[in-house]
Amino acid sequence: MAEKPILMPKMGESIAEATVIRWLKNVGEKVEKDEPIVEIATDKVDSEIPSTEAGILVKQVYKDGDVVKVGDAVAYIDADAPVDQVVASVQPIIEPVESMTQIAAQNIESQIAEIAQNHVNVNTTEGRFYSPLVLNIAREEGISMSQLELIPGTGKDGRVTKSDILSFVNQKETMPSVSHASSTIIPETPQLTQSVPAPIAEAAKVEVKTVSAPAISVGAGDEVIEMDRVRKLIADHMVMSKRVSPHVTSFVEADVTNLVNWRNKIKDSFKKREGENITFTPIFIQAIAKAIKDFPMINVSVEGDNKIVKKKNVNVGMAVAQQNGNLIVPVIKNADTMNLLGITRVVNDLAARARINKLTPDEIQGGTYTVTNVGSFGNVMGTPVINQPQVAIMAVGAIRKKPAVLETEFGDVIAIRHMMYLSHSYDHRVVDGGLGGMFVRRVADYLEQWDINTEI
Repeated sequence: MAEKPILMPKMGESIAEATVIRWLKNVGEKVEKDEPIVEIATDKVDSEIPSTEAGILVKQVYKDGDVVKVGDAVAYIDADAPVDQVVASVQPIIEPVESMTQIAAQNIESQIAEIAQNHVNVNTTEGRFYSPLVLNIAREEGISMSQLELIPGTGKDGRVTKSDILSFVNQKETMPSVSHASSTIIPETPQLTQSVPAPIAEAAKVEVKTVSAPAISVGAGDEVIEMDRVRKLIADHMVMSKRVSPHVTSFVEADVTNLVNWRNKIKDSFKKREGENITFTPIFIQAIAKAIKDFPMINVSVEGDNKIVKKKNVNVGMAVAQQNGNLIVPVIKNADTMNLLGITRVVNDLAARARINKLTPDEIQGGTYTVTNVGSFGNVMGTPVINQPQVAIMAVGAIRKKPAVLETEFGDVIAIRHMMYLSHSYDHRVVDGGLGGMFVRRVADYLEQWDINTEI
């Protein structure tokens, strides 16, 4: 039987691994060439791996939830064996792909990494990990190790979080008792210096005050909705961004009357000629890309505590609302090198596929600046959260007709103008008010100075 591997494909320069969500084909099933066999996820994008061979799926190397590195075999296909023979002979068992030594090493590395983040883990006899905070709560509340092991964890790899154990405490009186619970006592946190390097041990001794959300009272008729995977990722990313970056927001009001009149003039002919709609989003992106060239220190990231990485490429992400209510940010790569027609085509393509979750992982990677159009929902302004590891993001508000004062050679007059607000949130660690304010003002200048005779 000639088994041929199906490899995890390369999905972008910055993507080294993906998570198996679910298998679309079972062991023993016939598979056509280019037919999807497994669904995978990277960060916010779900995609499928097609089979590069036609034949019978004889082995699934990974199970749901496993993380697979790019280039590793995820499955094996036999192009020769008849279906009935394969079903009778193959055992649908997930084979280990790493030696016990490798697994042990990874466990140690994982524990040290978490210790360095002031989350010291203790390994029980059952191989489960608990942070000192969880263990301290268990000791204070009289929860035995046997009871602790019964608590379902919602954290990474099924670990018990603070909210998990507090929920257990609140419900403890109604839960069945465990006969041998009293015989096992929660151990004290071990001395770190016996198992990890001294600098990490010292860092782990720093007292960290945790802040948890208040308990929610669920009343009759209330509906409890479980977050899906993408919503959890978004939630974690937003909370992390607010913790990492001190956010400051500057606002500018722009008169975009010339821009609006120009678009109204050319949109029908553009649609007829190019088969594409011309929206304001490509124009905003072009103005942002120009302003980044004027103020390149907006196009940076922070590495560690004392290094600024100045990005060479200008890759502008645009926030897109999906049909399921989640948010995704496809990236227009090298936006500063494209003309308005090129940006328009890329924006329309990415936005359409983003709404139906058909983006590739590489198309949401590598952004250096982000724009979000809150005006599409009728909002006049917003205070967006920075898309880490970037240091700034702009929200463009709704364009509205307003009375405005114009200076003319005959004196000031009041006229009806198309006005909009630009909101610029930036990381105050590396972007001060002067730079942040001048940048958003420059974007507004590019929009206000739009030539009514511009050709596209």
